[in-house]
Amino acid sequence: MTTLTVFFCGTGSTRFDTNNPNYWNGELVSTLASHHSGREFAEWVIVDGPGTSNLQTDELFTESGDYALSGTLFGKGWEENVQHAVNIIKGQCDWQREQLTEAEYNRLKAAGIPIEDVKIEGSWMWRKYNYGKRSVTQQKLQEQIIKTFRKDGVIPTQVNLVGWSRGGVSCHMLANALYADDALKNIPVRIFAIDPVPGIGNFQEHRVKLNANVKEYVGFYARNERSKGFSCVIPQTATGTRTSVFPMPGRHATLVGNAAVDGDRGPNVLAEPGLIVRHFAEVCLQRWGTPLSKTLNLSDADLRQHTDAIVRAAAKYQAMEKCSYTYFTELDQDERCVSLGSKGVPFSAVKGSIYTPETGLTTSVLDTAAYKNLG
Repeated sequence: MTTLTVFFCGTGSTRFDTNNPNYWNGELVSTLASHHSGREFAEWVIVDGPGTSNLQTDELFTESGDYALSGTLFGKGWEENVQHAVNIIKGQCDWQREQLTEAEYNRLKAAGIPIEDVKIEGSWMWRKYNYGKRSVTQQKLQEQIIKTFRKDGVIPTQVNLVGWSRGGVSCHMLANALYADDALKNIPVRIFAIDPVPGIGNFQEHRVKLNANVKEYVGFYARNERSKGFSCVIPQTATGTRTSVFPMPGRHATLVGNAAVDGDRGPNVLAEPGLIVRHFAEVCLQRWGTPLSKTLNLSDADLRQHTDAIVRAAAKYQAMEKCSYTYFTELDQDERCVSLGSKGVPFSAVKGSIYTPETGLTTSVLDTAAYKNLG
């Protein structure tokens, strides 16, 4: 039996954001992936977000283009990211990287990606991995890792998904892609999503609605985000899916470890929301069978201390609403706009619409009793 965990980075974010200076203790998704104590590809995989110029392209299990700015603006490339994850789950690639163009090589090298020696032939540069007498592509090497280290067959018995921003929406997309595949539709899926934001024009059904293969959905949402184009998605879940949704003070990046007063750049001032979200991501993943090291293990007293600090800093969180990642804000709204399924509503309208078996209704994240359902 193998539990596979897929980590989807947000737009512009990569696995290397464990050391990004914008996050005082590492960006959440990349940090969680780095703390997985299992074997990469066989038990976990991390997928760079759209708009990262495909620094990960050399190891994808499906071919992807270099979407650059269109990845940032429109999410171009995330369909390929989802297909890559599907192929990882199946343990079989549909494409292999045998050659790199000079431009691709230089882009990877400039980004600090380890590049072995290559041979130049005209305007082409090619790369193969040589192990003794064998010469294999990166994809074939990873396929062999999957075949060797997954237990009781290649197909995992459970899939856990973690994602932030468009990475959170990618979790929705992957869950639906698995449900549409006869070989994968019966795998139980559990999702931990942090402020899933699809971007303008990306509210199609496969991004905002989930099927019965999703057994549990936990979402944390940034209550003070007002950037134009940053409407978040609370997906419509199937009957029987255990669903917990929590509004959290802060901005889009605050929830994944940015502690600046503007939720963008600056010193560690408002760390509590990120700490709470990280703690419960760890709690849920471990409960779902994902092995993690270096966990926070916050006590009830720690949680109360952090939530009390959030209450004391209420004015600072409210001031965040005047900030924008896209220059324009939605200050004409008293509340953040939320897409509930395919319908845009104020956040307060969600209350009474999202249920958990234990409590019946969503509760405020500042009520620590609500956390009990996540443990």
